[in-house]
Amino acid sequence: MFDIMERSRLLRMLLLLCLFGVSFGRVLNLEHGDKFSVYNHTLAKILVEYNAAVYESDLTELFTWTCSRCNGMTKGFEIIELIVDVQHCLQAYVGVAKDLNAIIVAFRGTQEHSIQNWVEDLYWKQLDLNYPDKPDAMVHHGFYNAYHNTTLRPGVVDAVKRTTQMFGEMDLIVIGHSMGGAMAAICALDLTVHHGIKNVHVTTFGQPRIGNAAFASYYSQFVPNTIRVTHEHDMVPHLPPYYPYFRQKSYHHFPREVWLYNIGFGSLVYTVEKICDLSGEDPSCSRSVMGNSVLDHLVYYGVNLAAETWNSCRIVSGPHLLRYTTTDHAGNIILSKQPGSTVYLRDGVSGNGASVL
Repeated sequence: MFDIMERSRLLRMLLLLCLFGVSFGRVLNLEHGDKFSVYNHTLAKILVEYNAAVYESDLTELFTWTCSRCNGMTKGFEIIELIVDVQHCLQAYVGVAKDLNAIIVAFRGTQEHSIQNWVEDLYWKQLDLNYPDKPDAMVHHGFYNAYHNTTLRPGVVDAVKRTTQMFGEMDLIVIGHSMGGAMAAICALDLTVHHGIKNVHVTTFGQPRIGNAAFASYYSQFVPNTIRVTHEHDMVPHLPPYYPYFRQKSYHHFPREVWLYNIGFGSLVYTVEKICDLSGEDPSCSRSVMGNSVLDHLVYYGVNLAAETWNSCRIVSGPHLLRYTTTDHAGNIILSKQPGSTVYLRDGVSGNGASVL
């Protein structure tokens, strides 16, 4: 009986060591000056916190970086511009992370009342727009227009250029979750091709497919430093559907995917980070499982990527931000400040990436 128990304990220890090695074998330490061209576990966990913050509805706390999500590994970040397209229920920000020596552009995902309804709509999205200057590359007009034909594009481009002029050429990291991931990729391509921005890197979480294989190839040519993180059975990366026998007519992911999935049983469950091939549609990664989970879409690296309330486009602001606020005829909001300047909420009270005094 003792021998059986001893052998069982030894087997469990061996399994634990194997799981530990598989789970952490690909982790890279973040080093200053790293060009973000390969998957970096530490960096991904920092960026997912930045992406969680863009779901904040209190514009004062987000603009001054004092919200509950604006702590941890993102502490000290400085927002330069916060764009809220009320018409289309979109939100993004641009700012400087001095510890990463990078400008960060973050896009919020869908804010539908029911994410299940939004996901179901993705099943029926058709390729219906020729990407400009690349006639064989096609995308869905909804993803394209969410960035190009809203207040997001001019706000982001202006903020990136102003920040670059102030700080010089820094790495530019564009991030997004869900539909925000689609906008992040389209934004990165725009900044690279049309605005000559260099050193552009993209990390997305639970991103849907955007265009066909020709678009994926075109995108990869100009924005090769892209990581698409997928999680377990997250349904959104499976959508719109991919049909392997109709590659030019079907939606197709661009590389490189990193698939997070769990192995083990009972109390011995560990997350593996599988770095996928350069096809964009690696059958051994997220495509190897059914995409049937909303929960896996809303949580990445243990971080909740959703608004605190699903009250559509609910935002909170106040008169103390008026000096930084520009609105248009449709009520869309841009909060903007000069890089390096202090945000004064009222006389004698400031907020500048730390607790408001």
